[in-house]
Amino acid sequence: MNRFVDQMGRIIHLKDTPKRIVSLVPSQTELLFDLGLNNEVVGITKFCIHPQAWFQTKKRIGGTKNVSISAIKELNPDLIIANKEENTLADIQILEQIAPVWISDINSFVDAIEMIQQIGVLVNKETEAKLIAAEISDSFDESNTIAKGKTAIYFIWKQPYMCAGKETFIDAMMSKIGLKNLITVKRYPILEVPFDLNDQPEFVLLSSEPYPFNETHLEEMKKHFPDSTILIVDGEFFSWYGSRMRYAKDYFKSVFIS
Repeated sequence: MNRFVDQMGRIIHLKDTPKRIVSLVPSQTELLFDLGLNNEVVGITKFCIHPQAWFQTKKRIGGTKNVSISAIKELNPDLIIANKEENTLADIQILEQIAPVWISDINSFVDAIEMIQQIGVLVNKETEAKLIAAEISDSFDESNTIAKGKTAIYFIWKQPYMCAGKETFIDAMMSKIGLKNLITVKRYPILEVPFDLNDQPEFVLLSSEPYPFNETHLEEMKKHFPDSTILIVDGEFFSWYGSRMRYAKDYFKSVFIS
């Protein structure tokens, strides 16, 4: 019996290397693919869109916050991989009766790197995980020069408007590339219209997910922030904590370095 500790400090036990894995987190599903676990992963969520081949062929077990317990049970998993923020406590408590549940808790760049390495150990892909983690860490050397200390706010939702604040992975990625987040409260505060900020941001970032901001919203935001540069950005590069981070720095350079 092998003993593992997840990022919540919870202890789980596995009898052997897992052969039937259900992933409840899109970014971690992509990581499992990049670790070479094509046969071992048997279930994913409807939001696990990468890789496309898995999205088309793997069993989908609902959304991240409304998983189908019965569908997961039918898959007979020997490991379920979840996340504190993405998944609900109620679902986790039920799923623990089906199989060991390993939970990530990611609010920083370091948390993400540790998650990649820990999952590598968990699924017996330690060497592959270390290579991915090293590639990500190396790619972000001196990345704080990309945005050069410019100020920004990052919208994740509309009706009501919500922004990414402190103690979020999005804020950590903003900081990593040198953006100063003007939202200084924790988590995801609601901003009321008209927006009342002490300072006007140099950048207003409208995320492609979870709310699908588009060009219509960009024009609308210009009324509220006439002196800011308003951009629709790919939310996956700001919020996906997994192997997709290997490509994030190049994306950020394309957005913020003209």
